[in-house]
Amino acid sequence: MTVPTTALPTGAQFPLLGLGTWLSKPEEVKNAVRVALDVGYRYIDTASIYKNESEIGEVLHEYLSSGKVKREELFITTKLFCTHNRPEDVEGQIKDSLKRLQLDYVDLYLIHGPVSFSHDMKEMLKDVRVEDTWRGMEGVFEKGFAKAIGVSNFSIEQVERVQKSAKIPIHNIQVECHIYFPQFELHEVCKKHNISFTAYAPLGSPGRLEKTEVNWEPAPCPLEDETVKKIAEKHSKTPAQVLIRHLMQRNMSVIPKSINDKRIKENFDVLDFELTEEEVKELNNAKHHQRLFFGDFFKGHPEDPYKLERKD
Repeated sequence: MTVPTTALPTGAQFPLLGLGTWLSKPEEVKNAVRVALDVGYRYIDTASIYKNESEIGEVLHEYLSSGKVKREELFITTKLFCTHNRPEDVEGQIKDSLKRLQLDYVDLYLIHGPVSFSHDMKEMLKDVRVEDTWRGMEGVFEKGFAKAIGVSNFSIEQVERVQKSAKIPIHNIQVECHIYFPQFELHEVCKKHNISFTAYAPLGSPGRLEKTEVNWEPAPCPLEDETVKKIAEKHSKTPAQVLIRHLMQRNMSVIPKSINDKRIKENFDVLDFELTEEEVKELNNAKHHQRLFFGDFFKGHPEDPYKLERKD
């Protein structure tokens, strides 16, 4: 079955379902991407900081050169890390990513976070603002290195500021979004500006706990939510499939991460059912509310997107 798409402001079609690859180790990601492409995924999301672009590039090259997929069928996203948010750094970074991915262009290039650091990550560059980084992004779009450009982990205020100063408006935003953090307000702002929306951690990122150096707040898992389980049973689907389908029906692109063959296939098997309006409403009204990803290293920077939400 073909994945439904939504239109980017550029006119390009953007798949509503893709494979996330955060925390996918280089030796694991190759198999994950192969399985995903064989199942029917055509949208792969990565980032320079994931350190797996080269391995993803090997698989893409293998599938493209053998004719298993055509380049125009694929949708590849990668991201600019915070150590290179200065406008003059952007072009060099996307060229490095393209080399690793063995591609001439990416379909979408995102600023991974609004906070800028020195190349060695030791120093915050407090004078680099999101509008500055966006100028560099406009440059790589104009040169054709990226067919669309966007932002990730930005606040509403930062989105509004970029839109105000931009020559080329934001095409996409990628943020944490799941039933316990539904992003209604940000989503409305994006609709107003015609910005397409990507949800990461759609299942509540159970895999995040592997990253033991982060002091994660205790949080319930959406996969265990009683309403989700009840709806899943009714449709003979899994809780994960219900959570993915819910966001797709909100016209969001969803990028669940997995390296497990069975789950990669399961996450794709969401195209043969629909949630009722009542079920969507029930999921929209989940009682618990909690952001999981706070980017502690953003703290203290004037562009910290979560400063108003922090408790300390």
